[in-house]
Amino acid sequence: MAQASDPDILSDFIVPAGSTIDGNFFTFTGTRDIFGSIIEKFSVTKVSKAEFPGLDGQSVSLAVLQFPGGGVNPPHTHPRAAELLFVVKGSLEVGFVDTANKLYTQALQVGDLFVFPKGLVHYQYNSDWNKSAIAVSGFGSTSTGTVSLPTTLFATGIDDQVLAKLISLLFRKSRQV
Repeated sequence: MAQASDPDILSDFIVPAGSTIDGNFFTFTGTRDIFGSIIEKFSVTKVSKAEFPGLDGQSVSLAVLQFPGGGVNPPHTHPRAAELLFVVKGSLEVGFVDTANKLYTQALQVGDLFVFPKGLVHYQYNSDWNKSAIAVSGFGSTSTGTVSLPTTLFATGIDDQVLAKLISLLFRKSRQV
């Protein structure tokens, strides 16, 4: 069995070399313009240690997800963290698939939260074509990793014949159910 997590630190926080420590070090302002903006396409604003060095060693990060009407965050995984999604505007249909290949889905409204277990394939979808939606996701890692299945499968050079065989097998299996 393999496990991965953020390392425990031996101090209150980690200071990058040459940094000045004041309240600004612990403040991230990169999400200010999100709320109130017009959402034209699906987008994710990540706030991990890469964008916010003050998070280094704290084992937390977040992302703000913006969905236009009909927008989708395609199937993906986070190998190093569970995700706690909080709907702050609109509604979302969400789901994940466990290791027994069982699909769990839910329709969420403003104020609802949903947890996606670490490493499991999951998605979010705004089925309302007339309204946008916004959600905030919290993670138990400063570097969650994101593996987008469509990108991983179709944009990384896997041979087309291999992909065609895979799709054929999946299609055949779904017809047997």
